[in-house]
Amino acid sequence: MFCIDMRIFLLIFVLFHSLFSDGQQEKHFLHYKFTALTRSDSFPEFSAVCVYDDRRIKHFSDEERVWTLTDEDWTENPGDPPDSRNWFIHQIRTLSDCTHSLCSDHVLQRIIGCELEKLPDGSENLTVFDEYGFDGEDLISFNYDTMQWIDKNPKAKDIKEKWDRHTGRNQYLQYFLKTCTDWISAFNNTNKSSPDVRVSVRKSPDDDSKLVLSCLATGFYPRDVQMNIRLNKTNLENQTSSGIRPNHDETFQMKISVKIHRHYKGSYDCLLTHSSLTEPVTVIWGKYHHKYSLE
Repeated sequence: MFCIDMRIFLLIFVLFHSLFSDGQQEKHFLHYKFTALTRSDSFPEFSAVCVYDDRRIKHFSDEERVWTLTDEDWTENPGDPPDSRNWFIHQIRTLSDCTHSLCSDHVLQRIIGCELEKLPDGSENLTVFDEYGFDGEDLISFNYDTMQWIDKNPKAKDIKEKWDRHTGRNQYLQYFLKTCTDWISAFNNTNKSSPDVRVSVRKSPDDDSKLVLSCLATGFYPRDVQMNIRLNKTNLENQTSSGIRPNHDETFQMKISVKIHRHYKGSYDCLLTHSSLTEPVTVIWGKYHHKYSLE
């Protein structure tokens, strides 16, 4: 999970972890992400953020040494993960074999949280994890079921033996991960935004006999959505997609397009499914603007 170039990691670790929708499943995640550095002129020694789906909802202030809720949509503050800033700094200094006056460049990362996947048949898959990386390599991870640690690097052998003996901490980790999905469910059931759907057409730039029919959905939340352009209620082949992209207001947008014959007679529409809607919606070519509301 952490097998990336250290320099690249420092740039992307503060960004949000994205889950790409296949259009069939609804996915949500709540992650706490930590970074500790032995030396850095451009980054703080310690930083931590909490991310729900693609929204940063909490961050740790290195000056005030407290977690601060930054998303007003959360009426309750998700629980803070175990282990303090000083504990995390101690771990990286131990791994780096640092003294107060001498230490080379090293980075310690941690990601702890859960992911919930709702399948089309109504069932759910739950994944919980607590994983560490050191200098861009996997280090150690927590086994939720056994409450034991799994070493993934020779440097983690001694750490595993030590952390396995901390039964009280491991029990709290298990409890924290168990309650993680409760926070996902609470927020997901109250914070939804319905899509604004538009259908448009333009000339094909490379074929005068064809048009490019597009369907744009924007302003929806959460991010998972299913869209298809259809002819006579049958999904067309060779559709292209922009992928799901973030808007400035923390909602999302997605655009799909397909080439159609200019003079073909038939009924074209865009079919969209989203968790904010009570049922799928259809936008027929020619009705360019539709806004659908929640219950």
